Amino acid sequence: MHKTFGKLAGAVALAALAVTGAAAQDAPRGKQAGDFVVGLGAIGVLPGNGGSTSIGGKPEASNSATAQLDFTYFMAPQVALNLIAATSQHDVSVKGSALGDVKLGSVWVLPPTLTLQIHPFPASRISPYAGIGLNYTFFYGYGGNKTPPVSRVRIDSTPAFAAVVGVDYELAPNWLLNLDAKKILLRPDVSVNSGTVTARANLDPWVIGAAVRYRF
Repeated sequence: MHKTFGKLAGAVALAALAVTGAAAQDAPRGKQAGDFVVGLGAIGVLPGNGGSTSIGGKPEASNSATAQLDFTYFMAPQVALNLIAATSQHDVSVKGSALGDVKLGSVWVLPPTLTLQIHPFPASRISPYAGIGLNYTFFYGYGGNKTPPVSRVRIDSTPAFAAVVGVDYELAPNWLLNLDAKKILLRPDVSVNSGTVTARANLDPWVIGAAVRYRF
């Protein structure tokens, strides 16, 4: 996972260098009402893991790295809405149960997240922000190796709260470099073999990313 994330983040950095060539010397354009920004970058999805099951033990999900698109609209220079679009694959398991360590296979996760962000220094070249919002995570594409007698796993799609902090660096009037960290309070219900075993997975992942953004 770390090698994959490193390659994706490296590609983002190279793209940023290609856009700028050299550091801009002019005064920054800054963020303005009506700006629409599209970003392409790399994220690491890092579940915190925890929770409980009807056979004891703790549900766990593996880390993952993937690409991400994000879209930001500025309602005012200091206020923006941001939506992320990405999907990642995770191995899921139960550790330390009455049956020992149990592999539940793999699952794809689609976690669209909308946050309301406050940008206190919109005219600055280095522009930090923070925000809160809502997430709805869909689980799909089940597969991978399962420990017998596990044959069927279902993870309920669920809403969650999200918080974000990040910073934009203005490379050129229309180009930005972004670093971003989100915390999603994600705690889905899990069913194994049609409810023979049930669980609550306290995933609560961090989503850490770097991106190049273009401002229209």
